[in-house]
Amino acid sequence: MSSVRLVLFVTFVTACANAAARGHHHHEHGRPVQEPAPTSDPVTVTPSGTIRGSWMTTRRGRRVQAYRGVPYAEPPTGELRFQPPKLITSYSSEVNASAEGPGCPQPVVDSTFFVDEDCLRLNVYTTDNKRKKPVPVLVYIHSGGFYAGSGRSDVAGPSYLLDRDMVLVAINYRLASLGFLSTGDKFAPGNNGYKDQVAALKWVKRNIRAFGGDPDLVTVAGCSAGAFSVMLHMLSPMSKGLFHRAISISGSPISQVPERRHQRELAERQARLVGCPTTSSKAIIGCLKTKDFRELGNTLDSFFDFGYDPTLVWAPIIEPDVGQERFIARSPLQALQQGNMHAVPYIISQTTGEFFWKAFNVLANETSTTTMDKEWDRIAPISFLLPKQQAKEKAQRLRQEFLAGRKLTNDSFTADGLGKLYGDALIGFGAHRLANLMSKHSPHKVFYYEFNYVGNRSHYQDPVTGRPVKAAHHDDLIYLFSLPAGFPIIEVSDSKDSEIVDKMTALYYNFAKNGDPNPVGSESPELSPLRWPPMTPSAREFLRVSDQLSVHSHMFEDRFRVWDQLYPIQY
Repeated sequence: MSSVRLVLFVTFVTACANAAARGHHHHEHGRPVQEPAPTSDPVTVTPSGTIRGSWMTTRRGRRVQAYRGVPYAEPPTGELRFQPPKLITSYSSEVNASAEGPGCPQPVVDSTFFVDEDCLRLNVYTTDNKRKKPVPVLVYIHSGGFYAGSGRSDVAGPSYLLDRDMVLVAINYRLASLGFLSTGDKFAPGNNGYKDQVAALKWVKRNIRAFGGDPDLVTVAGCSAGAFSVMLHMLSPMSKGLFHRAISISGSPISQVPERRHQRELAERQARLVGCPTTSSKAIIGCLKTKDFRELGNTLDSFFDFGYDPTLVWAPIIEPDVGQERFIARSPLQALQQGNMHAVPYIISQTTGEFFWKAFNVLANETSTTTMDKEWDRIAPISFLLPKQQAKEKAQRLRQEFLAGRKLTNDSFTADGLGKLYGDALIGFGAHRLANLMSKHSPHKVFYYEFNYVGNRSHYQDPVTGRPVKAAHHDDLIYLFSLPAGFPIIEVSDSKDSEIVDKMTALYYNFAKNGDPNPVGSESPELSPLRWPPMTPSAREFLRVSDQLSVHSHMFEDRFRVWDQLYPIQY
């Protein structure tokens, strides 16, 4: 596994269960203040039953009640494997949520990261479950390409956001074949991972008031695969009324990637990998139900065709009508173009570099460089998620535009062009397409931002200098969540990193509360004098989050024009 990929995998999945509690100084009138230690575990009595938690601390010293590993649906095991989730509405006994629950099955990089098929769990964080006036709720859907990651506190911790008056919920959902297998018929209609997310949102609506959260002020936010998911919830009949704001961080289900109606070839590949027959859907599903979840989870690497490409293996599918409730019943693009959605105020973003570092993975390996160079017509459609029609001609046009048609060599010119190709193909163009469509067809405000800040840490650091070089995919998460699996807590100080934490959490809090990230009155002095305008089809303005916050227009449109010409749609 390459070093960069290892860093990402470790960031997705490593477990340092209690490390999120590192920040402990509360700055009040310039002096650090320590809140008194609580004498007993926090307990919350919800409509579904009693839940016992533990204590954490924010970076400013606020005490946080942490309820971790709370089951929201029945274990999707045995006959429930490959079935929609069964929501839990009543617990038979007190739920012990004082430690992390398991992540969903996936390859395990770190031995302390526990995975299990009984993984439909969520984490809830609140500073006051007895508050009279409920506060905004942020439900976070994790990244990881639909095959890795979790909602655990080591990769989505509360130490920054809970310095704001809000409740944070981070959820797990089934991954890879266990979550997204689809044979295109009644045996596995598909989209179960998304249906898990719906079940979690229903659990939140039912129970979150008991934690001090407002069930009528829920923001659903996600990064990467989670960002795809957020947009689809606005289109799904199953999700209507379960949330009131939305944030898609670096991810869009609408791009150059063709819409799918099944993932039969993936189901057959999964069957072959574990020695199951592929003669019929019934045979595939019947046999896969008998396999140990670890055996299924550990086959991930065999789904990639060139290094770790394609990055997107499993994707949303338009489900067949086989009598099951459908998460997606029609083309997402057409639904959006026709304004057929339950739109809410929306933030869409991308980072400056996104997956630029994948170019270094290719160029650092002479065999990979030569293979991609000589077999461009075969590899480019895999790596850049190009549709099969005219793939060769379009791959050649992209090579001309981004690489001036040159031979691939390990130099800065190739690295820059290839890095932009990866960034645009996997995230950037989709975010551009989504922002433009939503700003035209949504009745609500749409805010668009570019995360450009390069601080002391990043998901990609130069192997020679050990320093970040560009804002990479996931990098805005570093300033929203404590991520102790990958990075130390950003302590309260006069550092620029600390300032960015304050600005990012203020933008997200304002948006969760008001449906608009801009400061109101004297609130959020760290954002003053910001005026971030919503995007419109004509002005197309966006916020650049860098050392300073500044407003610009036409994000990367010179590059995206090429993609729009190759894959035209009606905006």
